[in-house]
Amino acid sequence: MPDPIMIYTLSTCGHCKATKRFLDECKIEFEFEDVDLLEGEERAAILEEVKKWNPNCSFPTIIIGDKVIVGYKEHEIREALGL
Repeated sequence: MPDPIMIYTLSTCGHCKATKRFLDECKIEFEFEDVDLLEGEERAAILEEVKKWNPNCSFPTIIIGDKVIVGYKEHEIREALGL
């Protein structure tokens, strides 16, 4: 079974959109959270989660299994997915 993939994104972020598009094109299943569309406690909780993986809290933060990739780095994403 492949590693679960979670992406923390901003709805307006070009790099975040490119990451989602790349994974879609590769037919890779993933979950994502548009952090800027959340409010209140839910948003605060997700930001704390992002900080555990990426202390700078920048986007996209991509988690593939236990590997963290910050930013749209196609080469690193391909490598982590074994593509």
